[in-house]
Amino acid sequence: MKTLFTTLESDLLESRNFILKYLKINKPIAIILGSGLGSFGDELVNAQFIDTKDIPNYPMSTVEGHAGCWICGELNGEEVLAVRGRVHYYEGYSYQQVAYPVHLLAGLGITSLIVTNASGGLNPQFAPGDLMIIEDQINLTGNNPLIGPHIASHGPRFPDMSEPYDREYIRIAEQAAKELNIPIKKGVLTCVTGPSYETAAEVRMLQRLGGDASTMSTAPEVIAAVQRGIRVLGISCITNMATGIGKQKLTHAEVTATAEKVRVNFTNLIKACIFKIQQMSGI
Repeated sequence: MKTLFTTLESDLLESRNFILKYLKINKPIAIILGSGLGSFGDELVNAQFIDTKDIPNYPMSTVEGHAGCWICGELNGEEVLAVRGRVHYYEGYSYQQVAYPVHLLAGLGITSLIVTNASGGLNPQFAPGDLMIIEDQINLTGNNPLIGPHIASHGPRFPDMSEPYDREYIRIAEQAAKELNIPIKKGVLTCVTGPSYETAAEVRMLQRLGGDASTMSTAPEVIAAVQRGIRVLGISCITNMATGIGKQKLTHAEVTATAEKVRVNFTNLIKACIFKIQQMSGI
């Protein structure tokens, strides 16, 4: 009789073996690209592609702006693995399925991960188009990807979350932004389920809890990454101001349009961060 334990492990192994048939992976740095930010994958040269619909057991993205594709290529002569498109809890997936790509990355030997997302600004000092280095997160979804039978090979049952975003990577991102003369913010990311945007009252609550930006993703992936011993850097693109702060009604089209406007700064910052992390870690 199969259990959740044996099913997840066997599913991950099947996915891993399939990917290794098509991609040559030598423990590169990986990046998960959020809404409207997938164009970064075009920066990779000598790239190989896998459509996620072809990967056995892989959850499929159904959201506009999240093309399901893995891209393995070179950046500055070093290998990078880009996950273009993610899945979300609000699509009907469990949190275990949302974290599946991270567990798969860990099984492929990934030790450094950059997570990106489109976020609504909660901090009134922010503006659409700002890039925010994530310092910490508040998971307000009432769920956790580690709920269920413990798989010892994945890491501790009770992983320490005192540093979900690597402090050295944060310093690297700040230095890179300064060298490139890219204005940067830092702050705390709140994660809600969505898919509806927050009400004005909910925004005031998130602000009082200490949030600077809000998203419908990222937190479960980071929790799984921490358990797996992966060092994480997080970058949010502030695509809109949250309800009650901004003057316009919110739409997903606005999110993707703003992400496109900051594409050059986002791409340059990520490229510089990857280079510095690779130099530091010897990846």
